[in-house]
Amino acid sequence: MPKSAVLVTGAAGFIGYHLSRELLEAGYDVVGLDNVNDYYDPALKSARLDLLRDNPRFDFVKLDLKDRSATDAVFAKGRFPVVFHLAAQAGVRYSISNPHAYADSNLGAFVNVLEGCRHNGCRHLVYASSSSVYGANAKLPFSVGDRTDHPISLYAATKKSNELMAHSYSHLFGLRTTGLRFFTVYGPWYRPDMAIFLFAKAISSGAPIRLFNHGRMRRDFTHISDVMRVMRRLLDVPENAGDPTARVYNVGNHRPEELMRVVDLLEAEFGRKAEKELLPMQPGDVPETFADIDDLKRDFGFSPETRIEDGIRDFASWYRSYYGV
Repeated sequence: MPKSAVLVTGAAGFIGYHLSRELLEAGYDVVGLDNVNDYYDPALKSARLDLLRDNPRFDFVKLDLKDRSATDAVFAKGRFPVVFHLAAQAGVRYSISNPHAYADSNLGAFVNVLEGCRHNGCRHLVYASSSSVYGANAKLPFSVGDRTDHPISLYAATKKSNELMAHSYSHLFGLRTTGLRFFTVYGPWYRPDMAIFLFAKAISSGAPIRLFNHGRMRRDFTHISDVMRVMRRLLDVPENAGDPTARVYNVGNHRPEELMRVVDLLEAEFGRKAEKELLPMQPGDVPETFADIDDLKRDFGFSPETRIEDGIRDFASWYRSYYGV
């Protein structure tokens, strides 16, 4: 394990894979950590890891962050100056039927990461939050200054808890923490449990797609390349960048898209019409997300660059190549 490497937890996941690759291409040593669980197809996670392992500067550690002693040992050995904590139990609907998975992975494991950073010289912890923290907030666009104390899923509650826990460690121990409220990130190597992937799978195979709220949904779809531009800037925050206050940012495209528009684009990419099954709204879901990213522009000069048309084309190209359709 190289000294002064960057630690990426959840390295076998969608965002974690892309971030690890981005850092390696920029010349950093990366320690990637993941438990490679079976929440979705582990073969996809293994395929991502195989690509990362081709780079000699990538060191993989298979570990469940719920294991306190093993987590402590990794942090003590690596003494990582920067930690990107992306490992978590994802999914709004899964949290309704499997709440303990979220308490263990999103709360207990997060404390272990905070403690690892606190005791081993970490100067900056960047962690994944979620647009789900806004709950049923009717004010649009969602701003980081809005109240987020009415989550409508346990998943959202755990992500809000992460923000509060990080704030306490920044206040008590001077640990710089940055939480990223991701808004529907998509792109190549996407998660199979997410809507765009599910739609692509159904359309390409001729199966019906399920559209909740009768398809009347809008999402602030954010391409993975734009997310990487944000995270790369966070790596470069200097040690003497002032007061290590806990900060939170929206990471979105600042342009909600109609879900039916996305379906139309996927139909065009796969050359066939989708059979649509219109269903009521699901528990824990919201009709629209819309990110206010003014603070991200102010602090990092960030503006999203990827149009939905280009992003869907990019995803569909990967999907066809990977699955041979």
